Amino acid sequence: MAANFSGGGGGRAMLKGLVFDMDGTLTVPVIDFAAMYRAVLGDEGLAAARAASPSGSVDILHHIDTWAPPEQQKAYEIITHFERQGLDRLQIMPGATELCEYLDSKKIRRGLITRNIKAAVDLFHQRFGMKFIPALSREFCPYKPDPAPLLHICSTWGIPPSEVMMIGDSPRDDVVCGKRAGAFTCLLDETGRHCFPESLADDQKPDFRLFNFHLKSLSQSAFISSINNFLQWEPGDIFAILRILFEILR
Repeated sequence: MAANFSGGGGGRAMLKGLVFDMDGTLTVPVIDFAAMYRAVLGDEGLAAARAASPSGSVDILHHIDTWAPPEQQKAYEIITHFERQGLDRLQIMPGATELCEYLDSKKIRRGLITRNIKAAVDLFHQRFGMKFIPALSREFCPYKPDPAPLLHICSTWGIPPSEVMMIGDSPRDDVVCGKRAGAFTCLLDETGRHCFPESLADDQKPDFRLFNFHLKSLSQSAFISSINNFLQWEPGDIFAILRILFEILR
């Protein structure tokens, strides 16, 4: 089954697959990224990297790619240490299990792309009893925000990117990856950090912005209005919205 809904060009788009980020999307955020960045770069190095970035943010993986191999190895060891600590506290995002069950009942494909290590993906599958196919970790290069992993999933499915939605909590990684691939994009913004679209670069502005996976009531007319206007940045609930995508707008 595929969902039918209006896109920005006024035509009809078929939604046949969803690709999820893992950390902060399918799982509750547990990694202290600020501490990890400081451990890798040091306070002065982090400040310098932020000052050199037009957006003021630092992509730690791309940053250390420019280092000599010995320094890269040490940095990856620090990053992996923080990631493995996070495995001990891994928690499923509330509502994610129900959402995946619903997608399965409608035969909607679901994949996963993360910049975390494969061990984290394996533990996620084992601990929560759900399988995302394909599930691509940091070992798949190039990683997000490069569109290569999402295009790989689309190719594996035999589905064009225009019929797939990328869902994640990072405008820089998930939204950019989806847009570069030609997919629909959905930003999960639990804290409301990205409530002002003008603060984001054009390639970081998602097609949809949602707050959480909780199953709540949602005005169908309000969401249909946001679909028709497409970039109105209406808040909503991802589970209810996806139900509307699959049940109301087909």
